[in-house]
Parts: sequence; C-alpha cells; structure tokens
Amino acid sequence: MCGIVAYIGPREAYPILIKGLQRLEYRGYDSAGIALLNGELNLFKTKGKVVELVDYLKDKDLKGNIGIAHTRWATHGEPNQTNAHPHFSQSGKLAIIHNGIIENYGALKKELTKRGYTFTSDTDTEVLVNLIEDICQNEKVSLEEAVRMSLNQVIGAYAIVILSQENPDMLIAARKGSPLVIGIGKDDYFIASDATPIIEYTKNVVYLEDEEVAIIKRGEELQIRNIKNRKKTPYIQELEWNLNELEKGGYDHFMLKEIYEQPRSIKDSMRGRLNARKGIVSLGGVSEYEEKLLKARRIIMIACGTSWHASLVGEYLFEDIARIPVEVEYASEFRYRNPIIDENDIIIAISQSGETADTLAAIKMAKSKGATILGICNVVGSSIPRLTDAGSYTHAGPEIGVASTKAFTAQVTILTLMALRLAQLKGTLPKSRFMQLLHELEHLPAKVEQVLDDKGITEQIAKEFKNTTNFLYLGRGYNFPVALEGALKLKEISYIHAEGYPAAEMKHGPIALIDENMPVVFIAPSKGIYEKVVSNIQEVKARNGKIIAIVTKGDTTVKKMADYIIEIPETEEMLVPILATIPLQKLAYYIAIMRGCNVDQPRNLAKSVTVE
Repeated sequence: MCGIVAYIGPREAYPILIKGLQRLEYRGYDSAGIALLNGELNLFKTKGKVVELVDYLKDKDLKGNIGIAHTRWATHGEPNQTNAHPHFSQSGKLAIIHNGIIENYGALKKELTKRGYTFTSDTDTEVLVNLIEDICQNEKVSLEEAVRMSLNQVIGAYAIVILSQENPDMLIAARKGSPLVIGIGKDDYFIASDATPIIEYTKNVVYLEDEEVAIIKRGEELQIRNIKNRKKTPYIQELEWNLNELEKGGYDHFMLKEIYEQPRSIKDSMRGRLNARKGIVSLGGVSEYEEKLLKARRIIMIACGTSWHASLVGEYLFEDIARIPVEVEYASEFRYRNPIIDENDIIIAISQSGETADTLAAIKMAKSKGATILGICNVVGSSIPRLTDAGSYTHAGPEIGVASTKAFTAQVTILTLMALRLAQLKGTLPKSRFMQLLHELEHLPAKVEQVLDDKGITEQIAKEFKNTTNFLYLGRGYNFPVALEGALKLKEISYIHAEGYPAAEMKHGPIALIDENMPVVFIAPSKGIYEKVVSNIQEVKARNGKIIAIVTKGDTTVKKMADYIIEIPETEEMLVPILATIPLQKLAYYIAIMRGCNVDQPRNLAKSVTVE
C-alpha cells in the first residue's frame, strides 16, 4: 500500500522520481524517501508528505541518473524518518525500497544478528537488504544471484527495487504478491508500483509476475528470471491510458472529477458490448465461458470494500433476471473459512485496481480447487486479470481518488450486461422485456448527467449536516447495497460514523439510535417495494429523525414526509443503484470538504490494498 518509483538512463533521475512519487500519492502513505547514485550512494528521507521531502532536499546534492524512491505506509514500525524507505544495508553499499510484508522477518533478523548485523529501524525491509548483502558476501555470488537466493528464503509478499554502489549501471527489481511494472523507454527504464508514474515517458511496459526478478542494466535489454533461476521472456504491453486522464482537469479534487466522469465511464463500459437497436449484448472477454456460466451450480462473487457492494448488486441482478444462484463473499473471509468449492463453481472476482491482496489470495485458493475464475477489473495488465481464466475490463479510466466512485458504477454496469446476456441465453426474460431493459440501459449515461446537475441541492444538504457525528443509510432490495456504499463513502472521506442497513432491519436494533440529531438517508425510488420503504420513513419521522430521501422525480408521498429530497430520473428498478449512488457520492464529498478533510487522500487509507 505504498509507492515505488525507480529510474535508470541518461536523464537526471531526481525530477523523474519526485514527479513519480507525486503521481503515486493517491495510494496513501505517511513518509517518503529517495536514494540517488552519483559515485556515492546518497539517501534522503523524511516523515510526512512528498512536499515535505522536496522541501528537505532543497539544499542537497541531487545529481545522478540512477535512483530509487518510495512512499511508505507504516506496517512494521511507526511512521518516522528512521523507518521510512529507502533502507541501507549495514555496509551502506546497497539501498532497497519495498512494498509488502516479510512474514518471517523475525527469524531472519535473529539469524543475521548472530552474524553481527545491527539494525537501525523496526522494519522487515532492513532485514531483507541485509540478508541480500550477507549472501552476496559469504556465498561470493553476484548481486542478482544473491537477490534470487534471498527471495527463496523469504515468506510473504514483496515488490522490491535494489540500488548498488558497486553496480552503478544496474537496478534489480522483483515481486511476489505486490505489483511492479517496468517501463521501457528509448535508452532508459522506469520502474513503478503502477503505471501512473511511467505513462508520461513511455507506453511500453512489462508487468512482472510473481517470483520474477528483473535485471535492468544501462544500455542492455531487460532480463527476467524467476527465483528458481529460469529465464523468462519479457512480455511487452502497451498502456491504454493517457496523461490527461491523470490530471485534475480543472476540478478541485480527483474525486469530484471522477464523480463527474461517470456518464462517460458508464458509456465506455458499455461501448462495443451493447447494441439496443439490434438486441445485442456481447462481452467478448467471457463469451467462451457462457456455457459454463449457464451450467454453473452457483456463482460466487468475491471482492472487498466498494467492489463487494457492487457484487451485492450483482447478486440481485443475476438471481432476479438470469435465475442463477449467487453467493457474495468478502475475499478476506472466503479464503480462511475452508469453503466448499469444485469445478462446477464459477468465481467472479471484482477489483478496481486488480491488485487487492485478499482477492488475489482467494482467487488462487479457488483456482487450486478447480473452479473457473472470471474477473471484473479496471486496470489493464494488473495481477487479477493475469490470474483469472477470463473477464471484462470496466474501461472507467484511471481512478486516482482513494474513495471509489466511477469504478463502482462501471462495475455495476458490467454486472448488468453479464446478467442480461445470461438471461437472454437462458430465456428467462420475454424478448420484449429484454429489449426494454437494453434501451433503458443505453439511455442511462444521459440520466446520470441529469443526476449530476442537481442545482446545488446536495451541497445545501451537506451544509446542514457537516457537523453531524452519525448517519444512518437505509434501502431495500437493489438499494440495500446502495445504502452500504453511501455509508462507506461518508466514513472514508469525512470520518463521520455511518452505517448502512436494509430498511426493514431498522426496527431490529438501529431504531434505538434515532432521535432529533440522527440524519437518516433513505433510498426510496418509486420502483420496488416502495410502500414498505414509506412505512420505514414514517417510523423514523415518528421519532423525530432527520430524513434525507432519494426519490424518483415527481414523487409526492415521500416529499411530504422528508426534510430533504434529492430527485433522480425514473428508470428500471435494476438500474436504480447506478443513479441513486451518485448523489450519495456528492453528499459525502461536500460534507468532507466542508469539514476540511483531504478527500483524495483520506487518513489511514490506500487506494490499492496490496497487503493483508
């Protein structure tokens, strides 16, 4: 959950490394550092943000055309200058940056201490760099061989880059369970934990696979071997994103930009996959698995966080219109409860980043039991698409804000397309109804634009409730996951305690919380079990709760009861989650900025959760 950047080539490394760290700030971090080689190996690091590192470096010698840089999110040891990366080996001749966790670092550290090594930090990373140095010195092997040998002793996850004073024209990189990508320029190489720092310089990249070691030498072709010393041929891919997508584009925050990008991201997720006029739904990435999907004993959707909420919507979609049984599992729990899985099961793994550690581990476990694995992911070339049997990209474009917005609606869009295609194949929908749903889905981006143009209503509501300490979100059916997602957004970026519930569950406990100080957000569209939700609203009103309701445009019943109304256009019940989620995203955003919160980089959170 930290950022790696490295460079080797003819240019000055420092500007590239600092700009790369700034591009990776969205990942979440608490300290930053840089190491540059120019005859001497110079290391600079500090607690805090990249801007504080830049300020610290103002009077330093920053020359050199090879270097490594890192933003750290504390795991082993508190966030401070000592524990920040990069870390030196004991001799000071090796420097390392590392994402991930070395689980057996304690045993390794004990052995190295017996051999005379001392440690200045509390990190597992310093243990690893000293292990590499120890093997290099005592086994009399090359640095690349020492790295390979050391990684055979390591238990855990890692993405590492190593810089050596004695090898001034070489970087060594390796990964297992934590992402690492190598950009190939004309005469130079760029290394990063994702493609965002690289795209400015080259679109040609190689994604390292688990247990691969890259030897990157100035003026030579990229070499890759695995930790068993088997040579691998680099597979060069072309990046699809462009630099403009990584900029704010005139918006105050990435999160706001991404909220307003949703008409386009939803349309892009449907492009080439939906033709309402001809009655065609086609997901090329999973087309060869359609028969398996139809015959599956069950479908299990695994995900974490916002993607788990999208999966819950998917469960309603698949069971409602395609009549296929679905289970939705937290990836972090699924892998540890010894689930019963066999070759008749289909696993659909959903992740924005494609690097979610818990989801990756769950995929590997399910794959070992013979299940077919499909993926829904936003980042081309990331680990989950490479590990699954097939899948669909959401094409939402880069999502920089830590709190997911457009990725959620894009995931629900893909799940809707999949459910409609399976319903078509199974014949569970009359053709007229199928065509009606396709036409409504095709018009959804235009309706999203209407939701976004709310005349400042969500901002006004935010002003009323910015100092509130608790929120309750309630919805039923398709909109229960929307309640969960709305509450999560508020928690993530405003730090207000919020909970989402099925509306009917309110009287089984949460109703005890309701008084004149409790705002309750109802997702209350006219479709679905509307009358039941109206009854729940009456129960809250009777207890003086403050009611904020998302309703279908033209609603009069709820309008009479609610304190605040946000209208959305009329649509099919199964498509309401996409429209209803957007005002909740905006509400959370405005409350957060009015509270002075950093909405793009909320405290303690990282965009890509690459450790358990």
